[in-house]
Order: sequence, then structure tokens, then C-alpha cells
Amino acid sequence: MMLCREIIQVIEAAYPREAALDFDNVGLLAGRSEKEVQRIYLALDATDTVIDRALEAGADMLITHHPLIFSPLKRVTDEDFVSRRVVKLIQNDIAYYAMHTNYDVLGMAALSERILQIRGAEVLDVTMERDGREEGIGRIGKLEHPMTLGECGAYVKHKLELSSVKVFGDLASQVSRIAVSPGAGKSAIPTAIAKGADVLVTGDIGHHDGLDAVEQGLAVIDAGHYGTEYIFIDDMKHFFEEKLPVLDVTASPVIHPFQVLSDVE
Repeated sequence: MMLCREIIQVIEAAYPREAALDFDNVGLLAGRSEKEVQRIYLALDATDTVIDRALEAGADMLITHHPLIFSPLKRVTDEDFVSRRVVKLIQNDIAYYAMHTNYDVLGMAALSERILQIRGAEVLDVTMERDGREEGIGRIGKLEHPMTLGECGAYVKHKLELSSVKVFGDLASQVSRIAVSPGAGKSAIPTAIAKGADVLVTGDIGHHDGLDAVEQGLAVIDAGHYGTEYIFIDDMKHFFEEKLPVLDVTASPVIHPFQVLSDVE
């Protein structure tokens, strides 16, 4: 068992809050820093279902990637669907911690590089320097070998263990230089183009964003926001098992927030 603040010190030694982007809200967002913690529950989002599962698991601390409290709350009551969750967490004495773009910069980017086996990778969008190294959002580099865009889509689907991906571009075109920006990657399109990527793997790409990217010579593989970031859960489980083996860690099951239906009769 450890105090919540002691666990936070370990997390922030690896993923300091200073690495988060200016717009973000990370850190201890609800609960007591002096809370004694034996069991941590890990998830991507602090949904009602996740909080209920954390309660069922007997968790003392909930850690998510996306912050539940993002926009300012004017009141904390049970009359609002966001603050109602905050009330439930506090009522049940569960400390709630979010690690968002600080993890994106210092964890998610390198993790996605390894999963997609990007060669000669460099930071896609540099946001900081740490220990003499550039760090930031996403990665860009070479595929192991050139392939068609259709083959690349299948490759990404396989590596991220997804049931489907959405592809913008000519499936027969050749791609070799790949960029990845997990999460919502619309803003990564100009940077990927400027750095000579043939294809960008990301999520949350709208109709016009995809079409405009293709017109500028960049294919896009939309693997989904959840589909490119759920890797946080397993990665942080291994982090705690290595750094704080005294704690029990329960990982939320991988449940994609929507399903793609095809050939429905």
C-alpha cells in the first residue's frame, strides 16, 4: 500500500506535468493526495461504466488517459453528467488522476513507433526538449519496406489489432514514409505533409480533412481515436508492475466505443 501522492511522484518522474500541452488538464483531478492506495484501475476514459467497474474491482485510485474534467466546472452536483461522475468518485473515496498529453509526448509517441515498427523514426511535432532530446507528438519514419496504401491499411489494422480502419487515398498507390499521430490527428496533417510523409495514421479525420490531405499528396489511415490510443492501458499496466509491484493493478477491458456494420441484411 502507498499514499496517492507517492504514486503520483513515481508517475511524474517519468511523465512530468510540464510535458503536457498548454490546453490540457492533467494530474490529480479529484480525491485525496493522502489517500492510501492498494489497487489502481486503468482506463482510457472515466466513463460511468469505467467508474462502476473501478468500484466493483475495489479500486482506491482511477488513472485514465483522457481527463474527465477538461472544461471548467461551474458546479459539482449530480445534475450534470460530468460532475455526477466526480461526485461518485469522491463519495467512494477514489482518487482520480489523468495523464494526457504529457503521456502523449513521453509515452504514446514512442509506443506507437514500436508497434508500427517505424524505422529511423523522429518526432513528428516537437513540443519540448528533455535530457538533450527532442520530444513531442507522434513519429515519422520509414516502413520496413514500401507497400501499397491498401497493404499499409491492412498492416496498421493488424498491428493495432483493429476490426477496421478508414483509408483516404488510392489503395494502389505506393507508400514508404509513414507518420503516426495517435488520437485526434487533424492538426497533424500539415506537419506530416511538410515532413514528406506518404501516409498519416491517426484518428478522428473528417470527410473534408481526408479529402484535402489526399489533394496535397498525403494518404490518411484513420484507425480511430480509441483505436490509436487504447495501447495506453496495457503500457501503463506494465509500468506499474515494473515500478510499483507492491500495488494491484486492474486494466479496463478493451471495448471500442462504436462498431462498424457492413453487409447487414
